[in-house]
Amino acid sequence: MFSKVLVLCIGNICRSPMAAELLRQRSAVQVASAGLRACIGQDMDPYAQAVLHDAKVEVHKHHARQVDADMLHWAELILLMDERQMQAVVEIAPEVRGKSFLIGKWQGLEIADPYRRPKKAFQHTYDHLSRCVDDWLPHLSHEEDKK
Repeated sequence: MFSKVLVLCIGNICRSPMAAELLRQRSAVQVASAGLRACIGQDMDPYAQAVLHDAKVEVHKHHARQVDADMLHWAELILLMDERQMQAVVEIAPEVRGKSFLIGKWQGLEIADPYRRPKKAFQHTYDHLSRCVDDWLPHLSHEEDKK
C-alpha cells in the first residue's frame, strides 16, 4: 500500500492539481503535485478550479512548483499523465522508474492536457482523472492502515 503519492504533469496548473485534489478527497494518503516544466507560482487554472467546484471537490490553495529529485525520492508512488512525462522523470532520477506509472495505467489511458482549451475540455479531463483515481484507490493506504 502506498501512502505518499506525487502527481506530475507539465505545468502543474491543470491535470496534476486536479488529480491531487481528487486523491485528497477520496483517500488518506499524503499527496503532492508538481510539473516537469512548471508554471512556477501560478494558481490552479480557473477552469480546473471551476470543474472541481462543480463536482463538489474541495480546492486547496495551490501554487505550481517544479519537480525535483527530492520530491521523486519522497514519493512511494509517482503518477504521470503520459509516456513522455515518464521518460522525463526517468531522465531526472532513473532509480524511480519502478514506482512511476501512468495515472491511467488500469484503463490504458493517457490524460490529454486541457491547457488553454474551453471548460468542456477540463470537464473531460476531470472525468478521466476521476475514473483513474478510483482505479488506484485499492492500491493506496487507508486510514485503518495507519493504526
